[in-house]
Amino acid sequence: MKVNGQHTRTIWVEADGVAVGTIDQTLLPHRYATIRLATVQDAARAIKSMQVRGAPLVGAVAAYGVALALREDASDAALERAYALLIATRPTAINLKWALDEMMAAVRNRARGERVAAAYDRAREIADEDVAINQAIGRNGLKLIEAIAAKKKTGERVNVLTHCNAGWLATVDWGTATAPIYMAHDAGILIHVWVDETRPRNQGASLTAWELGQHGVPHTVIPDNTGGHLMQHAQVDIAIVGTDRVTAQGDVANKIGTYLKALAARDNGVPFYVALPSPTIDFTVVDGVKEIPIEQRGAEEVTTMTGRTADGRIESVRIVPDGSNVANYGFDVTPARLVTGLITERGVLAATREGLAQAFPERVEAAARTAGATAK
Repeated sequence: MKVNGQHTRTIWVEADGVAVGTIDQTLLPHRYATIRLATVQDAARAIKSMQVRGAPLVGAVAAYGVALALREDASDAALERAYALLIATRPTAINLKWALDEMMAAVRNRARGERVAAAYDRAREIADEDVAINQAIGRNGLKLIEAIAAKKKTGERVNVLTHCNAGWLATVDWGTATAPIYMAHDAGILIHVWVDETRPRNQGASLTAWELGQHGVPHTVIPDNTGGHLMQHAQVDIAIVGTDRVTAQGDVANKIGTYLKALAARDNGVPFYVALPSPTIDFTVVDGVKEIPIEQRGAEEVTTMTGRTADGRIESVRIVPDGSNVANYGFDVTPARLVTGLITERGVLAATREGLAQAFPERVEAAARTAGATAK
């Protein structure tokens, strides 16, 4: 998508053909800067610190992290160490494990002298595949927006509510939840996005609003608790969110607060869609509430806020009294019964075991093989 009018991806191989470049998302929206990842430790640190975030992008960075590790040491032991280091960085997003498993499959049975080139090739493919998948998600989601627009009077806009950042910053390009939005905007449809601020890290206010603004998409940032009110007053036509993991039966793990939006949408008859690439589906997990590990993050994300002062300085201030305990759950799970549909690269699917299995039979078979191997 666009940064200062120029097409930009979130990850690339640097001119030296070795190091990996990416955007430091912790500095947005007040400063745009890139970082250079030269080692597997750099990749792990970028993921853990959320300089890079979003399930698909985390997977791509981890893939390149394996390639960087093999440049230093192409042994089996080094490969296993890289896998262990990277898999521990973020427990909820399943794309991370998927990408690492893909990298292991691509290099494990190769001669040591072939591993580095094979690793870079597979990492590049994972990044390119993500772009193609997101474009397909955009085309399938666009049909939903076009159907709503067709029922509008001349001059009326389509209002979309989103949560957190499932935009191009969370992927390699296009985004998941935002791909249909960008395509609708580019097609001339009058579209407007209600952007949840998404406390405590404010990824909506700092990231989604920034990238929508860069692309020229009309939007309004709202406090997290405003969505229900807007739905009650018929100011939301459709909610589209992203996800970090979808279970075999269609339960959705996404940024904390998604479940509450889904409840409000159901109560007000607003269609609630989840946009996702197939690597986000975890066919080894069924009940999301019981089985998906929910990351608990540091208290400082809740107790402090960072912003730009009137004189241009970036400062962090404490907003919670000293001595108060803090709970910071990073995600929640929206049961499949509250999901109108899943927007994937293979169409808009029912959030059911049958809907997912019919669309992605090869993923079901792969999960069964993994389960069988584990059982042995």
